[in-house]
Amino acid sequence: MRRFYSFLLYLLLVAFAVANPEYDERLSLEPLPQGSLLASFNFKSNTSLQSFEQQHFKYIPRSLGQILQHAKTKELHLRFSSGRWDAESWGARPWGGSKEGGTGVELWAWVEADTDEEAFARWITLNHALSGLFCASLNFIDSTRTTRPSMTFEPLGDHSNSSRSNLHLLHGTLPREVVCTENLTPFLKLLPCKGKAGISSLLDGHKLFDASWQTMSIDVRPVCPRESSRCIVEMEQTVDMVLDIERSKRPHDNPIPRPVPTEDLICDTTKSYSSSDTCYPLDASTTQSWSLSEIFGRSITGSCLATDINGDSTESVCINVPYEHQIDTSQGSIEHKDSSKKPRCYILSSSEPFEMTLPQQDSQAVVPRPAPRLYASRSFTGHGQERGGVQTLLTNPSRDTAISFVYFETLPWFMKPYLHTLKAQLLYSLSASEEDIITSIYYRPALDRQRGTQLESVMSVPPASTVRLTYDFEKAILRYTEYPPDANRGFDVAPAVIRLLSNSSDAPSKAVYIRTTSLLLSLPTPDFSMPYNVIILTSTVMALAFGSIYNLLVRRFVGADEVEGFDLAKLKARVKGRLSVLRDRIFDRGKKTQ
Repeated sequence: MRRFYSFLLYLLLVAFAVANPEYDERLSLEPLPQGSLLASFNFKSNTSLQSFEQQHFKYIPRSLGQILQHAKTKELHLRFSSGRWDAESWGARPWGGSKEGGTGVELWAWVEADTDEEAFARWITLNHALSGLFCASLNFIDSTRTTRPSMTFEPLGDHSNSSRSNLHLLHGTLPREVVCTENLTPFLKLLPCKGKAGISSLLDGHKLFDASWQTMSIDVRPVCPRESSRCIVEMEQTVDMVLDIERSKRPHDNPIPRPVPTEDLICDTTKSYSSSDTCYPLDASTTQSWSLSEIFGRSITGSCLATDINGDSTESVCINVPYEHQIDTSQGSIEHKDSSKKPRCYILSSSEPFEMTLPQQDSQAVVPRPAPRLYASRSFTGHGQERGGVQTLLTNPSRDTAISFVYFETLPWFMKPYLHTLKAQLLYSLSASEEDIITSIYYRPALDRQRGTQLESVMSVPPASTVRLTYDFEKAILRYTEYPPDANRGFDVAPAVIRLLSNSSDAPSKAVYIRTTSLLLSLPTPDFSMPYNVIILTSTVMALAFGSIYNLLVRRFVGADEVEGFDLAKLKARVKGRLSVLRDRIFDRGKKTQ
């Protein structure tokens, strides 16, 4: 009987495990215009909420799970980003911008606490712990870099109504942080295969941080599926990068770019001026051939624990190219090709390496990229070291639909905006609507050396229109100890976060985010050479004075006749001899001159 119950329990565990795959990974490749390639790595790990609370960690690493439990963090979102996404050339952002962060490091989390003070204390604990885990400067996110957004972010996890009342949202940014290999290594250690197998074996620091744009994200949230009565904790890791195909294919031993030989140029012969000495090159994204080993420097080393609900191997690599394009892959992989489904996916072999080659294509067909719903750019205006201004251009490309969004800015405390100068002006519009562009504003002023400025506003841009949002600000003067070592470089201002709102209230859609580029603020900077000169001069005077006084106090003076072995007559004779020799030399020179 006991064996029967044990066998029944085993079947239940197996059924639950099969119904809830605990790990999945996928690499999505998509050629972009201007010879670029978008590579998106996605890793999903999950475990039951009960196992997580009992610290039974399997695919969710213990190092991160214990930090979240100690800091009472119910939902976490961490971003490492560098570069700029070219929306005009590359189209809409991957994942709708939800996996993207501002330049540097961006972190926001929902912390459980009874009071704001307790939530902030746990927030600081979380920052310090994550700083050590990811080798980043997250410990510098203090009260001056922390805000509490009210409209921009919403929890993506499933939280009960009773727990939502005790959840506090805190947001922090470090736009000055430089993302490097030190952040990638702990990121890979969180994966089950540690970057040794599966698609994570392609992640190399030299390739990742040589990309035109890259972002790494970590999202941890509770999920309660409707078809299941048990909740799970899901951790999703994402790496997105835009690589230049020609730059990535350069050999390591000869990385200097050189002109392409004339016979290797691929020209568009349909142009009327095309001749033997005139060439209009075709789009490099449709003519260049490439392979995984050329782009990433290596091929994929087998597969890593990628199974579906039935226990079968899942599609780990997908490429979004036209159906008629030829793709060569290594043996052992299985291709899923459907004419109605644009991405072509492949199931990897568990033991053999996977190589994909996209040869040069005769067809010029491309897969169109979705256009962004909103274009945003942000810059400084004005001149001088006392005051300045910020200008943000927001363009709605749609010709028939207005777009609404939440505009969120975090400013340092030494950048003090004048709220009465906030103005939204309609520059280009096909409609004559005069309705208000800014519908609501949430403003939290800064306190010197205690907190920064928080500005959130709900805005609307009419169809085919451009809105210019401007305001003026005043620059504060810092203490000389508050300047960084490279003070003349300036201070980084965090990018603005834009959350697009859904036009229909029937079915909630996934949030779409846009982040502008960061800004470089120049503050009045003192001449740090003057304190250096003062310190050097003062130190020199003190050394001379102290040395002289110390010498007089400590040195003992004795008579010449008291020194043993000292003969005054011999000393006088030696001095006279030297003087006579010197005199003779002088007189001899005078005679020779005459």
